[in-house]
Amino acid sequence: MAFPQGAAHADTLQEALTDAYLTNPTLEAARANLRATDEGVPIQRAQGLPSVTATGNYIEFLKTSPNSFTAPERRLQIGPDLNVPIYSGGAVKNGIRAAKERVQAGRADLRATESAIFSRVVAAYMDVLRGQALVGLSANQVDVLTVNLQATSDRFEIGDLTRTDVAQSQSRLAVAQSDLQTSQATLIQARENYIALVGDAPTNLQPPPPLPGLPDDSLTAVEQALEYNPDLIAARERAKAAGYDSEVAGAGRLPTLSLFAGSDYTDYFGTLAGGAGGVSQSETTANAGVQLSIPIFQGGLPAARQRQAQARESAALETVIATERDVISQVRASWSSWQASLAIIESSQAAVAAAELSLEGVRAENSIGNRTILDVLNAEQELLQSRVQLVTARRNAYVAGFSLLAAMGRAEARDLGLADEGVLYDPVANYDRVRGNIWDWDRDPDPATKSPRTVDVPAATAEIPETADTGG
Repeated sequence: MAFPQGAAHADTLQEALTDAYLTNPTLEAARANLRATDEGVPIQRAQGLPSVTATGNYIEFLKTSPNSFTAPERRLQIGPDLNVPIYSGGAVKNGIRAAKERVQAGRADLRATESAIFSRVVAAYMDVLRGQALVGLSANQVDVLTVNLQATSDRFEIGDLTRTDVAQSQSRLAVAQSDLQTSQATLIQARENYIALVGDAPTNLQPPPPLPGLPDDSLTAVEQALEYNPDLIAARERAKAAGYDSEVAGAGRLPTLSLFAGSDYTDYFGTLAGGAGGVSQSETTANAGVQLSIPIFQGGLPAARQRQAQARESAALETVIATERDVISQVRASWSSWQASLAIIESSQAAVAAAELSLEGVRAENSIGNRTILDVLNAEQELLQSRVQLVTARRNAYVAGFSLLAAMGRAEARDLGLADEGVLYDPVANYDRVRGNIWDWDRDPDPATKSPRTVDVPAATAEIPETADTGG
């Protein structure tokens, strides 16, 4: 879904999501972990590729055999050796397959991390909007009750009201002031949470756009989640990888076949046969051959390894079912929460309208003596509670709707319009870069953090932008 741009110098939800996508350290760590998982494929493939080693040694023979007439006093030997694996019982082939499945699982994990971060950003964004609205409502209530207390005190001075009426007004004002302090602290906490996720302070957050793509019923939501939920996809891929691991473990009882070749240069430094003539003091040799290794008895090691791998495969298969259950539960719960919040919004809007009308009538009746000050205070409190409930319901509905999209696998970078910003991270690019690399001395630059610190971001305050919606 594409989010429209807000006013100049004002934060929009897409800007917050983009900032988090580019700078959130949890997301950067997940990308780095996926790059580490990518290396599993070349690591497994390397076990089936030829290898070349060079060995050298220098020996001083401190005491030689008296029965050897050609024993040298010292020797230098150096030479390369080539080994070419031909057959390893399927261990390499299945190891590569398992590594590829884990790469797919890692990509799904990265998608899940994106969804989780975006869900937290949306919740933080909505918490700030709600906090601003509640602070505005609380501040307005303090102003109203301050005026009300002054009017009550004036009427008490002329004998129109009792000291009880004044005390009631004072009590309600004190409670409203306490509520204002609480709401300000909650707003500061919400803003600090926003800073931790996004990396910058919220300034003038704009109302979020509608959430497109929400399903018509929970059954449709569950069907899409079973196909696209990244946690479920990751669990399935890991189960496949565990199946290949079982084959790798079983390969330990099968023969292995390889080719080998080598060459050695040996120098005796003129000490062979006491330096007598007619004997070469250096030589070069070469050899090549085929090596077949057939395991006969290994004390039950291959069987134990395969049983262990099969047990882990069983655990992975059960994890798929457990994850599926969790996904279904999460989708249904998010759907229910979203629907309930929508219903609460509707009823709260009616409650606010009724409370406003009620307060207007109670004030009018109080002016002619048909209502008490307590009736006015109660009506004002009911209106405040209705407005607070409406603000909270709006926040809950949006967060629940986004959580539903996330559970359905529809709340990732590509779904949120970030492709239009040209900032999408391509997890395939690194895999393509490393999967065929066989150069031993290749390395990446030294690791360094990419995410900015927030120590220089000013501490959050409870100040409210003039354009903030107070939920009235």
